[in-house]
Order: sequence, then C-alpha cells, then structure tokens
Amino acid sequence: MVGGGIFSVLGLSIGLAGHAAPIAFTLGGLLALITGWSYARLGVNFYSNGGSFTYLEHAFQNPNIAGIGGWLLLTGYIGTLALYAYTFGAYGTALLGSYGHEGFIHHLLETAIIMIFLAINLYGVQAAGHTEDIIVMVKVIILTGFAAIGLMQADFSQLTPFFNHGGNGLLIGAALIFVAYEGFELIPNAVNESRDPKRDLPRAIMISIIITVLIYIMVSLVAVTSLSPDDINTYKEYALAIAAEPLLGKAGFLIIGLGAVLSTASAINATMFGTARLGSIMAKEHALPCAFANRGHNSSVPWVSLIVLAIITLVFVNMADLAVISSFASATFLLIFASINLAAFRLRKKIAIHPFMPLLGFTGCIASWLVLIIYLWKHDGHSLQWMLLAYLAVTIAELLFSARRLFMKPIECK
Repeated sequence: MVGGGIFSVLGLSIGLAGHAAPIAFTLGGLLALITGWSYARLGVNFYSNGGSFTYLEHAFQNPNIAGIGGWLLLTGYIGTLALYAYTFGAYGTALLGSYGHEGFIHHLLETAIIMIFLAINLYGVQAAGHTEDIIVMVKVIILTGFAAIGLMQADFSQLTPFFNHGGNGLLIGAALIFVAYEGFELIPNAVNESRDPKRDLPRAIMISIIITVLIYIMVSLVAVTSLSPDDINTYKEYALAIAAEPLLGKAGFLIIGLGAVLSTASAINATMFGTARLGSIMAKEHALPCAFANRGHNSSVPWVSLIVLAIITLVFVNMADLAVISSFASATFLLIFASINLAAFRLRKKIAIHPFMPLLGFTGCIASWLVLIIYLWKHDGHSLQWMLLAYLAVTIAELLFSARRLFMKPIECK
C-alpha cells in the first residue's frame, strides 16, 4: 500500500492543492480509515478471497449489482497497475537520463515491469510474498528517512499563504490523489492464506492505513517546502525526486528515484497477486468466464486471470497519460469504496458495525467522486470521456454475460 501512490500523484496533488497538499492527503486518509473499518468488519464475517465482490454479493440480492461491482473493481485495479507502471517508467527514465529517447525508454520500462511481475506471480505465491517483504522494508526506510531529514531542514515560512490554491483546489486535490490509499482492500483477498484472520485482518487494514497516512503527510509537507510552481509543472511525473535534490543533492535524487521504482514495483506485485485471485473467485461465482478460475497443476496460481490482467494493463498504460490514468483510478476506487460502505451499512447487524461509520464513508466517497467528476468536466474532458466509456463497457459486459443465464445453464468452474 505505502509508497506507490505518493510517487505517482504527489506532483498532481501539489499542483491542485498547493501548500495545502498535506491536508489533501489527510482528508484522503480519513476517508480511507473509515472505509477500512467497513472492510475490517466485513472481512472477519465473510471469509473469502473474493473480498469486495463477495461483500456486494451478500449485501445486494440482485446479482448484477455484485457483478458490475466486481467488473468495476477489476477495471480499477487495471487503472492502478497502469498508474504504478507509468510512474515506474517515469522515474526509471529520469534515473537513466535518457535524453532524446525519453518516450521510447518510458514505454520500454513500463512494459518490462509488468512482464517481470507477471512472471513472478505465475511462478507462485511464495515468490510473490518474499519479493514483497523485501521491497516494502526498503521503500519504508527510504520514505521515512527522506521525511525526517526534510522536516529538520524545511523552511515552513514558505507555506504562507497556506491555502494558496483555495478551498476548491484542496478538495479536488484530495479526490484526485485518493488512489494513493488504494491497496488496503486487497488484504481480505488473501484471508484464507493468513494464520489468524479474525485477529490479523482488522489489525493489518487499520495499521497499514495509519502508517501510510503519516508517511504521506510528512513526505508531502517536505515536498511543498522544496518545490516551486515551475518544478511542479515541469517535473510532476517524478516530483518527489526533484524535491529531494535541494535537501540531499544528486544523491537525494538517486535515492528517491530508487525508492520510487521499488515502491511502484511493489505495488504492481501486490495488486497482481490480489486481483488475479479476485478474478478466479468471480469465475467460480459465474460472474466471469470459467477460464479465469484455471489454475496450474499442483499450483494455486490463477494463471489465466494473471495473463489477461497483464495484457489489458499493457494496452492502457501505453495509450494513456498520467492525468487520464490517475483520475480514472481515483474515481473508480471512490465508487467502489462507496459501494462497500453501503454494503457494510446494509449488513450492519450481521457484521456488528455502528451505522454512522459506513454512512459517513459512503457520503464522503460519493461527495469526493462528484467533486472529481465536476473538475474533469470543466478542465479535462478527455479523461472524463475515457472514464465514462470504461464504465459503460463494464456495465454492458456484465449485463451481456449475465444474460446468458436466460438460455444457458451456468457451468460449474473447477
């Protein structure tokens, strides 16, 4: 969870929220915490690798609602995979200093990292888990070290006026960077592979969100004291590495660049791991073709889900730019988290949750989604068109696929 998002959207956040970017990350973090509690209560009551899809199935009687939610979730993960791969390519290109060949190197790197982690995940869950552990430790050390050094040297007088881009910029910035908190909802997808789910699942979700919020606030606070508006406009795709140069010189640029490629690689690995298993569960529940449930001999790896996921991501990341990818991913997860909070509210007696929390989460997610949609409608119609076409395609795909039940008996997936 931590790392991939801050490297991806920090420049966009500061460009919109200005000096108030740390507040934007705080608002996003509070919304993530509220939603995280809904996931925690749902997760300990419904043990399933289907995660969000399973919760929607239990909360709504109409199977199309869960089906559309599941397809939308898969689409959202493709968006985040594209976002992390794009950012990996941007930082990798900057580290290589590929002057005159930036576009080619960028596409090459973002394609290569998807293929590498496809291979790792196809090899097996143990390889994916061990790789993740190592990357997480390195990236957390780099980010917390940068934040600590930066806060000791920061000139906070540069933060005045604090709301230099106004309240609207703050709200839009918070909505656009919400994808930076995506990841905690993947934890329930591996609930059946954990040792003590009832104890570990809520702890894993809430602690991971709190740690991430604290790191994001500190890092964004250092960045807004180090970056000029010109820096943001010029280097928004790898703004954090540029922010490290005034503090640590060229070594800072290299260290943060290394942290970025590790963090985005880690996020790709974790997202592939959880999403492929979601596709497998959806296939077994007749929401996807049975091929998505196929696993190798003597293996728990859903290899068809992994390969299809990787191919679609490669197409998206090589066609779209950072603004399109980040706005699509944030908007999609705001919709998904709104539906999960609504599911938690509908199941509140069964999962023993106070109704105020999921209702607050639902309201916050919908309000943030509307803020983002209005901003895109006014300033970035291209991104909005991409988004609406994707949502329309998801809805049609689910309705057409589920309509086969009218004339064809569902096949039990093995």
